[in-house]
Amino acid sequence: MAKLLYQLLLCFSFLLCMIFSSSAQTCSSRVFSNNQVFKSCNDLPVLNSFLHYNYDSSSGKLQIAYRHTGITSRRWVAWAINPKSGGMLGSQALVAFQKTDGSMTAYGSPIDSYQTTLKNGSLSFGVSDLSATFENNEITIFATLSLDGKTETLNQVWQDGLLQGDAPQMHDTNGDNVKSMSTLNLVSGESGTVGGNSKIKKRNIHGVLNVVSWGIMMPIGAIIARYLKVFKSADPAWFYLHVFCQSSAYVIGVSGWATGLKLGSESSGIQYNPHRAIGIILFCLGTLQVFALLLRPKPDHKYRFYWNIYHHSVGYLVIILSIVNIFKGFDILKPEKKWKTAYIAVIVVLAIKAVSLEAYTWFVVMKRRKSENEAAKMPHARNEANGYGQQQHV
Repeated sequence: MAKLLYQLLLCFSFLLCMIFSSSAQTCSSRVFSNNQVFKSCNDLPVLNSFLHYNYDSSSGKLQIAYRHTGITSRRWVAWAINPKSGGMLGSQALVAFQKTDGSMTAYGSPIDSYQTTLKNGSLSFGVSDLSATFENNEITIFATLSLDGKTETLNQVWQDGLLQGDAPQMHDTNGDNVKSMSTLNLVSGESGTVGGNSKIKKRNIHGVLNVVSWGIMMPIGAIIARYLKVFKSADPAWFYLHVFCQSSAYVIGVSGWATGLKLGSESSGIQYNPHRAIGIILFCLGTLQVFALLLRPKPDHKYRFYWNIYHHSVGYLVIILSIVNIFKGFDILKPEKKWKTAYIAVIVVLAIKAVSLEAYTWFVVMKRRKSENEAAKMPHARNEANGYGQQQHV
């Protein structure tokens, strides 16, 4: 039993030790075809993007070249400043793409809705010398912005998305497309996260809580209940371990579920209906399981058989739906491949352990039944022998 608990603990600890990481790009020297020279260059952390700029604090003039590499001709790109906050809404964007006739277009577009179609419009600051180029799968936007001379730090947002004809379509709402925002100190050139990135942190917290609870602790709790109770020495310890594991998983899982609801309320126009529906079902079934524990009949009660059927069926359904929903969450968050691979490894290890324990359990049960049957037959055999001897004696 101790060995089993140790192995299960290793599987559980494996995921808890994972820490999300990101790799940085290096801003290399760049010579532009129009011979423009920029004193400063900032590596943007996602979407293969770079910002080159010159800033004159005395006049408030910001000359920029925004580069988006690894792009096709049928996608649009945008770089924006948000004067009020760190998110998408309220940002003032410079948009560029190659039209169907092969020419490049670049224009300003104020963002006032998550469902924006990036229509041409006036920005809250002056823009001049706006142009764009497309060379070697790279779109570059050139512009000179007239900012307040006191401006030192900007909230910047950048994006890309598909084109339908000459009309920009909505960008992806997962992966790097929801991480493309940061602050930029125009004087020092340093960048950092912005308030809007708190939503990304919430998404990561939501994912970790649900993976740990529904995706790992729930299966471990089921394994404990299924296989430890076979060992008489583990009774009633297996029951308390099972209750502790499942109750903890439920509490952590509800926290993750509540975080998901909060994210949904803050993300108007962005919905993941299958993921949300399964999450609601899991919450309802998990709550029923918790209350079912309070109504658990005694082992010799006539309704205990039916309660067992209900409890086991709902429990296994929760585990299956949990794993399905976690993979849907991976598809939404799109973390680095290694985290999805790590979770698959944990599930595979738990599955292999369950199969091996299932075989060993049947071996133990059959051996025990055989011993009990043999023990039951021995007194009967002695009685028959005694009866036969008495008949012979008579």
